[in-house]
Amino acid sequence: MKKVIFIVSLIVASVTLASAQRLAYVDSEYILKHIPEYTAAQKQLDNLSSTWQTEVDKQYEEIEKLYQAYQNDQVLLNEDMRRRREDEIVNKEKQVKDFQRQKFGFEGDLYKERIRLIQPIQDRVSNAIQELAKSESLDLILDKGSEVAILFANPSLDKSNDIVTKLGLKPNPSLAN
Repeated sequence: MKKVIFIVSLIVASVTLASAQRLAYVDSEYILKHIPEYTAAQKQLDNLSSTWQTEVDKQYEEIEKLYQAYQNDQVLLNEDMRRRREDEIVNKEKQVKDFQRQKFGFEGDLYKERIRLIQPIQDRVSNAIQELAKSESLDLILDKGSEVAILFANPSLDKSNDIVTKLGLKPNPSLAN
């Protein structure tokens, strides 16, 4: 009997503590859309990525032309010439793959540029969220725009506009998803 009373008391205490937590959520994508520097940085990254991708595509076209020429001339080439042409094609492919890795790979140039441009903006948003959590005594703030699955969210818990205002910007509901 004492165990049952203890378990019931524990459940009641858990429910009471859980309901005492103060929750809120923000939509980081919505917030970032309000920041002109973020939009400009994103456009700059897209342009840089597009430029590098065009260069990669051009190099692959050159490799394809070399391969087609090799296919056409293959019967006319002796073994030594054939091996040199094959090596040339393989080396060019290796160079293009190295270039792709350098520009687009993990911790490549695009990643470094993204960190340089986007990180300060994300830090500002994070600081604003932390200030809001402290000022409103919130225990937990979730991000509606991230990988966390929120199946239902009461709009009264949405603090995105508060963060936008805290960043010195004017909320624009048309930027919502």
